[in-house]
Amino acid sequence: MKGIVFTEFLDLVEEKFGLEMVDDLIMSSDLPSGGAYTAIGTYDFGEMTQLITHLSNKTEIAIEDLLLLYGEHFFSVIEKSYPKMLAQYSDPLEMLASIENHIHVEVRKIYHDAELPTFEILEQTPKSLKMIYSSSRSMHRFGLGLMNSTFRYFNKECQIECEKLKDDGSEVAFSITMLN
Repeated sequence: MKGIVFTEFLDLVEEKFGLEMVDDLIMSSDLPSGGAYTAIGTYDFGEMTQLITHLSNKTEIAIEDLLLLYGEHFFSVIEKSYPKMLAQYSDPLEMLASIENHIHVEVRKIYHDAELPTFEILEQTPKSLKMIYSSSRSMHRFGLGLMNSTFRYFNKECQIECEKLKDDGSEVAFSITMLN
């Protein structure tokens, strides 16, 4: 998993829960990296699992809710780092429909070895989008957070329904409807 995912996660933890919580998470986890991450580095996904599990235990916030919060936070990274890419889209559904064939292509140019989820578009209309998320990491709630922030960025409202197609969350159907 790319280091930017770790560095931004720890930034979120510091912002929401304080620097002491960041230190506590790192100290209570068995991290081969020692908790020293660089944005361009690559780290084992197990480290993220430990960090988020410990955060959940310490805050009593469900892991899925933390992933949602983190996805919403991570959109700000995209907004700051890639404003020209965002400017290419006229609405959130257009942007979400382009994840696989445009956004992930651009991500791989920067992070060649990035292991990204896949998004298969099943159906698209001007006001709706149905797609399948697939990833062995089962971070669909992170994706949902990114989707929520995408709609906020475009000042649009939406209804997003998630249906786990596999119990472990490694395959999830998203049905998205733009409301305005």
